[in-house]
Amino acid sequence: MRVFRNASIRTGGTGDTGRPVAQAMAVDGELIVAVGSEAEVREAAGPGAELVDLDGAAVLPGLYDAHIHTAQYAQSLGGVDLRDVRSLDEALATVAEHAARLRPGGWLFGGRWNSNIWNPPVQPDRYALDSVCPDLPVALPNVDGHTVWANSAALRMAGIDATTPDPVGGEIVRYADGEPTGILRESASYPLRALMVTGDLRDRLRAGQEELLAFGLTSVHDIDGEDCRAAYLELREAGELKIRVHKAIPTVHLEAAIAEGRRTGQGDDWLRTGPVKVFSDGALGSHTCHMHQAFAGEHDNTGIAVTPYEDLVRIFSTAAAAGIAVATHAIGDRANRLVLDAYEQIGPTPGLRHRIEHAQHLRPEDLTRMARLGVVASMQPVHCTTDIALVDSLLAGHDLASYAWRGMLNAGVALAFGSDAPVESPNPWAALYAAVTRTREDGTPVGGWQPEQRLSMAEAITAHTLGAAYAAGESDRKGVLAPGMLADFIAVDTDPYLEAPEAVLRTQVLTTVVGGEVRWQRL
Repeated sequence: MRVFRNASIRTGGTGDTGRPVAQAMAVDGELIVAVGSEAEVREAAGPGAELVDLDGAAVLPGLYDAHIHTAQYAQSLGGVDLRDVRSLDEALATVAEHAARLRPGGWLFGGRWNSNIWNPPVQPDRYALDSVCPDLPVALPNVDGHTVWANSAALRMAGIDATTPDPVGGEIVRYADGEPTGILRESASYPLRALMVTGDLRDRLRAGQEELLAFGLTSVHDIDGEDCRAAYLELREAGELKIRVHKAIPTVHLEAAIAEGRRTGQGDDWLRTGPVKVFSDGALGSHTCHMHQAFAGEHDNTGIAVTPYEDLVRIFSTAAAAGIAVATHAIGDRANRLVLDAYEQIGPTPGLRHRIEHAQHLRPEDLTRMARLGVVASMQPVHCTTDIALVDSLLAGHDLASYAWRGMLNAGVALAFGSDAPVESPNPWAALYAAVTRTREDGTPVGGWQPEQRLSMAEAITAHTLGAAYAAGESDRKGVLAPGMLADFIAVDTDPYLEAPEAVLRTQVLTTVVGGEVRWQRL
């Protein structure tokens, strides 16, 4: 039995007004047994309880990332980072410098390039990569992860050449003679992704979880593949897992998962089976999100339907019948409508919470429909502030509810917040700042972009705690600090309910507790 004391405890949940309601919390094993004044809590815990002094810190429920690629994030920690490069030449110099430190025979991980902000904004090709990496296979996802830039060695390994047809839901960009340029969009990149594996994923995830704990994350919905699940099972068996994982199933593994008897919610408080992850469309940055209306300046481009509608209905029906929830990536307004159509077509699925991942651009009338169908909006606030310029340029003149957090809450849609790391940083404090200001970290645009969609800090915190737990069917175990709930909480140096958003952005986590044990502490 432990008593965590000398703190300003925000218990969380939709009814939390931001007033400190407790100064101490008693924990027995992994569960909270009492929350209240120190005298009340110490009486409930008994005289033999261990006292843990939190030095007056603000305490919140552990933050929960509802959409993160933890394997990709862990790999990116040692990969080449092209987020900040501003030209093709700078990108190639950065790749060459990184490649020089690698052993022969492996893959070069990383990427996250954004040619939209390069000067000039040219689309790279395979021969540019060949000039700095002629032998090492290189396949670099762009910033949104929906376009891959590959060199000739990587294309050869994947068997992609002039005779390879475009797959359903993807595009192999080609020169005039039919040869691949090295740019692969959506499903065309899948063969390369399958080859890009690492033999030390367990070690990388073990290190990666330390980074997540330092941000105050105690639970995640992981969206990566079966190799990631296997590595987490190994960590769980070895007693090395420090964060709680709700593990999604890739669409390509759905039938095998059903045959194994997997279903959403199966497992324990440390590692549970999540939903099947389905792709409906692409991404705005890659100009592949599925829209009703063409992108500005691209009269014949309305994006890519990565999974045809008939297949969406089939996959949804198959999963639901097996007790597996569905989480569908949809960014464009056409994609979101088709996903809602498919959810409506399969009918009610009691006990399963289906989701739309990202839900970035919807027709306004689809917000109430989303609420009526009980579909959760799993969203990433920093995507909004990253994409402001792209939305204003590519979607000018479209009638859209974009990153419509306020509109969704007002309509009754459940919100679950996350990061989509490594597309964005997993830093949840940046997400909270974006949600309540709708400005970039430098404060632009002044007053916020489409400020009518801003949230209060309490609403944003709820989406990043209880909302994520609700999406996973875990709101009876996580998301609030109350007797009977899991003892997952964080002590921080900034009270987000009292401080300005700019101060919240700079929050430092002091202590992260998962299951009643201190799993990370700032030195």
